[in-house]
Amino acid sequence: MVEALLELASANDPDPVSTGISTVPAGELDGDGVESLDPAQSVFAEYLLPDPGNSLTHVFGVELSTPNRSTQGRFVSHPDGVLDVTLRDDLGAVVLVAVPPWEPNETSLRAFDRSGDRLALKLLDAEPPERPFED
Repeated sequence: MVEALLELASANDPDPVSTGISTVPAGELDGDGVESLDPAQSVFAEYLLPDPGNSLTHVFGVELSTPNRSTQGRFVSHPDGVLDVTLRDDLGAVVLVAVPPWEPNETSLRAFDRSGDRLALKLLDAEPPERPFED
């Protein structure tokens, strides 16, 4: 997920990206480092493709679309290099902020709570379960 989000941020630079990210239980993940987690622990592993052409679905960081595609967090990119939560960001319980050079390390990617306090971030090399597309 992180690699895909960073590629999305890089492809949209100099425009920012904001999209929802959601969790799955660690027990549903396959990959390195997963075995050390409680199987019920929530891990961010999925994201929504941003919809830049429909700004009316979001007002003050709240998604108004029907049905609401609620997520537990947000990913936001800051092409200007500000590695912090800003007043312009859509917020979530957890906010992942990325800046150039769009690398998966602590100088380009950090996690914050909605108040802007920094959270610990541990990256796993794991994949969520495959889910079929709904018709």
